[in-house]
Amino acid sequence: MTAHSIGKGITLNNADELEAMLRHIGATRYHNLHPFHRLLHGGKLNKGQVQAWALNRYYYQSTIPLKDAVVISRFRERATRIEWRHRIEDHDGDIGSEGGIERWLKLTEGLGLDSAYVESTEGILPATRFAVEAYVHFCRDRTPLEAIASSLTELFAPNLHEERISGMLQHYDFVNPDIMTYFSRRLTQAPRDAGFALEYVKANAKTPAEREAVCNALIFKTNVLWVQLDALYHAYVEGHIPPGAFVPQGS
Repeated sequence: MTAHSIGKGITLNNADELEAMLRHIGATRYHNLHPFHRLLHGGKLNKGQVQAWALNRYYYQSTIPLKDAVVISRFRERATRIEWRHRIEDHDGDIGSEGGIERWLKLTEGLGLDSAYVESTEGILPATRFAVEAYVHFCRDRTPLEAIASSLTELFAPNLHEERISGMLQHYDFVNPDIMTYFSRRLTQAPRDAGFALEYVKANAKTPAEREAVCNALIFKTNVLWVQLDALYHAYVEGHIPPGAFVPQGS
């Protein structure tokens, strides 16, 4: 593999080979492997660094419904739109029901961040904004098949959420179960979403070229997630906070 593709000389001849490659990509490139996550889940960060992570990740979480609305707009098939639109409800919520964005704001508020500041996104890192917006543009500009394929990081999310819940509750006295409900809810939502997306790409990627495009879309998405953690590590572990970005108290 290269940094951006499965590389030359690899031919995926059927749906089973496609799934095997997708799972290999997740096993080798998903952001659970990033050093920042190891620090986060192992209790090695201070409160300000955890705040910086939650603040920046909010921009990704709050943009997911916009991305999913773009995906829906790519399909004339009513059944696909119906299946996909619950993802928007999962994050935005509905009248009288809480969504993922509200749950994330509970996390940031519980960590001591002002919700108005979080929602303004004024303090996020430039790389966070660039990466997240690139994801929206990808889903808008590439094929509908690739747009759906880029969501397949959800195949690997539940294990990460379980590790995050247990690690953060164990190691940080400023974290409690009430502010971790985003992750516990995703333990059931992510497998449902990933199951549909996986079956969709297996059924609709009918040629080796299309299967390669599906894999490369997943690699793109792993890069979107990875580079956000690169930026957090550079700014808040190595100490190179760019001008105007969030500065934890005491830094």
